[in-house]
This record gives sequence, C-alpha cells and structure tokens, in this order.
Amino acid sequence: MFALVFLAVGLAMDAVAVALVRGATGEHRPARALEVAAFFGVAQGVMPLIGWAIGVTLAGVIAAFDHWIAFALLGFLGLRMLHEAFTGDDEAAVPPHTRRTYYAGLAVAAIATSIDAAAAGITLPLLGQPLGLSCLIIGATTAALCLPAYWLGTRASPDTGKAAEVLGGLVLIGLGIKILVEHLGA
Repeated sequence: MFALVFLAVGLAMDAVAVALVRGATGEHRPARALEVAAFFGVAQGVMPLIGWAIGVTLAGVIAAFDHWIAFALLGFLGLRMLHEAFTGDDEAAVPPHTRRTYYAGLAVAAIATSIDAAAAGITLPLLGQPLGLSCLIIGATTAALCLPAYWLGTRASPDTGKAAEVLGGLVLIGLGIKILVEHLGA
C-alpha cells in the first residue's frame, strides 16, 4: 500500500503545480478550488484505468506514439498559459458566455497532466492492489493535494500571478519536451 500512495503523490505533482498557478492567476473563490481539485482528481483517477485497458489490448502499438500525445497536450497547454500571461487576458473579466473556455482549458490541463498516470496504469497490477482501489487512491490523493495548492496560489500577490503563469507554462512545455526526449532517446 505504501508504494501505491508514493506513486499517487508522485503522479499528482504536475497537477499540483498547475493548480497552484491556476490559483495565482484565477478567481479567488472556494468553488474554483473545488472545481480544479475535482477535474484533476477525476482525470488522475480515470487515466490509470484507461492506461491499463489500453496496455492490455495495444501494448506494442501505443508505446510508439504516447510520448507525442503527451508532448502535444503539454505543449499546447503551456503555450496557452504563456499567451494568456503576455496578452493580459484576465479570466475574471471574461463575459459569462465565454467561460466555457475556462472549463475546456481545465479539462485539457487535467488530461495533459494525467498522461503519466495512464502510463502508470499499465504497471498497477504489479503493486498487488486491486485496480479500482488503486485508481481511487490516485484520484483522491491528487484532489486532496490540488485543493490546498489552488488556495495557496490565491494567496500570492497579483504581480506574482502572471509570473507564476509564465513559469507554469514553461514547466508544462518542459515536461512535454522531457517526456518526448526520454522516449525518443530510449
């Protein structure tokens, strides 16, 4: 069980970083913190199950391009964060009818940061824990860590919000490049 919790915390770290940045640059309402935690928790909990299922059926085929998917999603999200930081887009100033882009961006972030959880799903049976319990622990751990991360982000000064957004964008792009380089070099 210790190995599973350790894995869950490790898988949650990129989601925690994005939640912190979203807190620094987003609305300072408890509902936003809960939404971020829920999106990231659900994605991190479901992706290992998806990874396990894909791994069982397409092990040889998916390994050939999974790193490109992670690179594209993380790169897109990172570039979007950089664009928002440099163009001065303020989510709080967006009219309500365009707020759906907030949720679309949150969904992309949740999926992009959980690609590694999908890859980990292939190895979950090796931990000796039931697959469903493993997915539940991974998702709950991510949500539990993202909630205070968002809150901590809201405590940052407004000036640090844009800097955090730039840093977060660069970190996501860096993660995508790291995944790509590791897989292409292997």
